[in-house]
Amino acid sequence: MLPGMAGSDPAPVTLVLGDEELLAERAVSGIVAAARAADPDVEVHDLVGSKVTTGELTQLTSPSLFGDRSVVVIRSAQDLAKEVIAEVVTYAKQPADDTVLVLAHPGGVKGKALVDGVKKAKAAVITINKVTKAGERLDFIKGEFKRAGRSISGDAAQALLDAVGHDLRELAAACSQLAFDTEDKTISAAAVARYHKGRAEVTGFNVADSAIEGRLGDALEQLRWALGTGVAPVLLVSALAGGLRSLAKVGSAPRNLRGGQLASHVGMPPWKVDRVRRQLNGWGPEGLSRAIQAVADADEQVKGGGADPAYALEHTVQVIVASRTGR
Repeated sequence: MLPGMAGSDPAPVTLVLGDEELLAERAVSGIVAAARAADPDVEVHDLVGSKVTTGELTQLTSPSLFGDRSVVVIRSAQDLAKEVIAEVVTYAKQPADDTVLVLAHPGGVKGKALVDGVKKAKAAVITINKVTKAGERLDFIKGEFKRAGRSISGDAAQALLDAVGHDLRELAAACSQLAFDTEDKTISAAAVARYHKGRAEVTGFNVADSAIEGRLGDALEQLRWALGTGVAPVLLVSALAGGLRSLAKVGSAPRNLRGGQLASHVGMPPWKVDRVRRQLNGWGPEGLSRAIQAVADADEQVKGGGADPAYALEHTVQVIVASRTGR
C-alpha cells in the first residue's frame, strides 16, 4: 500500500507528486479517507496553493484546546508564494501530532523548492507516474474492475480502450458504468460492444466538440444518434466535462507560455492544445463557469437525480452553446 493511503495511518506530511490528475486526486482522497477512518470527526481544510496566505498553515495546524484532529490539503502547491513555501518546509520538519498535511504538486520546475524541502524533511512521498503507454492504460482498466470486485478479459479491455479513448477520467467512467450495468463476474468483449456500439462513428468527444464550438444543430443531432445507438449518458456527460476542463486549463494558463511549454503546463499533447486554443474563441470566464455548472447538474441527473437523462443532456448542450455565444 502506498504511504498515506486509506487502510494505514496517514503520515503527518505527505507529498503527492505527479500530474496525472485523476490518480493524484485519488491519492489525496485516500489520505483524507484514512484520516477519517481513524477519526470520523476530523476537520478537513481543502486549500488551493495560490490562495494560501502567510501564517495560514500555522493557524490551521495550531494545537486545539479540545484536542481536535485536522487534515490540511493544499492542492496546486506549485503556486504557493515563496514565503508560504518556507513556512510549509519549516512545518514539515516538526509537524503537529494532531494534523495531517497533504501537498499535491504536479512536478516540474515551478515550486521545486517546496518539493526539495519537504523531501529533505522526510515527508512521505506518493509519486504519480504519467500513464502514457497503451499497456499502462490496459492495466488501469483492469485495475478499475478489480476495485469494483470484478475482472475484464484482455480483448474486452482492448475493445474498451479503442471505444473510449485515452483519457483516464473517460476510462474510469466507462469502467464504472459497465460494472454497474452488467452482472457477469468477468466483463467480456461482447458486453463492451453492447454498451459502446456506435462510438467509433459518433463519440462523446464529437458531441462535446460541436457544443463547445457553438454548433448547436450538429451537437444535438450527434447526441441523439449516440443515445439511440446505446452510448451511456454518463460517458457523454464525462466527455462534455472533459472538453470544458480543457478550455479552463488552456484559458487560465500564463500568457507567456508557448508551444511545448504550454503543453507541458496544462498536461496535454501539443496537437490538443492547438485545437483547444481555437475552441476558446468566443468563450469568457463567466460563460465557461455557467457551462461547467450545467454539466455538473447533468451529471447528477444522469446518475439518478432526474427522470430523463436524454432531456438533461439536450438541455446541457443548449446551455453550453448559449454560454459560449453570450446569449
